[in-house]
Amino acid sequence: MSKSFKWLGVLTIAAMLVIAGCGNNNGKSNNAGSGNADAGNSADSEAIAKIKERGKLLVGVKYDTRLFGLKDPASGNVEGFDIDISKAIAKHILGDENAIELKEVTSKTRIPMLNNGEIDMVVATMTITEERKKEVDFSDVYFQAGQSLLVKKGSPITGIQDVTKDTKILGSKGATSIKNIKEKVPGVTVLEFDNYQDAFSALKAGQGDALTTDDAILYGMASQDPGYEVVGKPFTDEPYGIAVQKGNTDVVKAVNDTLAELKANGEYDAIYTKWIGKAPAK
Repeated sequence: MSKSFKWLGVLTIAAMLVIAGCGNNNGKSNNAGSGNADAGNSADSEAIAKIKERGKLLVGVKYDTRLFGLKDPASGNVEGFDIDISKAIAKHILGDENAIELKEVTSKTRIPMLNNGEIDMVVATMTITEERKKEVDFSDVYFQAGQSLLVKKGSPITGIQDVTKDTKILGSKGATSIKNIKEKVPGVTVLEFDNYQDAFSALKAGQGDALTTDDAILYGMASQDPGYEVVGKPFTDEPYGIAVQKGNTDVVKAVNDTLAELKANGEYDAIYTKWIGKAPAK
């Protein structure tokens, strides 16, 4: 009897060791799997975690673009459509629309500043293009614009059909509008400036015949001086997107979720009407 119990005890211990071994193997397998999954998710969540840890959202916006992002030299405040959208994103991510720091960008500097980590995103009248998608990731379209022309009232230029290679066009460095006008009118002379306000000042100083960029931006310039007007129909399709560093899919999702919420609750229409003066086309 004692021998039988002895063998039974040995067999029981052996069985327990086998079970324990299987349990450990499963544990290693599960840990490895979850580790890989965490590694994949951590790449996606790292950017949002960094923003929350910092406690504020860093957004690149324009300071020279009336209606979208314009700095008041007296108060130092930057206001516009892009600013209100940025605040809504900050509220979505951090729970406070004021948990935000605005940094000035231009068409030329916005992608470099984004990719070197100075800002979390670009909300600055930035057209979504296939070429830019190679450098950054974009949100859904948040504003639909089209390229047009700003001229002095009484100008013989009434639309893109009047622009020839002898026309002197003014624009902003790094903007897609420069490329577009050169494609529309081969050989046209284009003078490029660091920002739109400099380009508009040059137009008023007689350095060019017309200024070109997106119509929404041009309407803002025309509102500054009744002696200038936007002419002709838009001759390009310019869908604006919010840019983030490539691979930051969690930030793209946060932005898209914000835009969806704004459109669902009517806040997007209110922001649009506030700055553009009319409701967005449906």
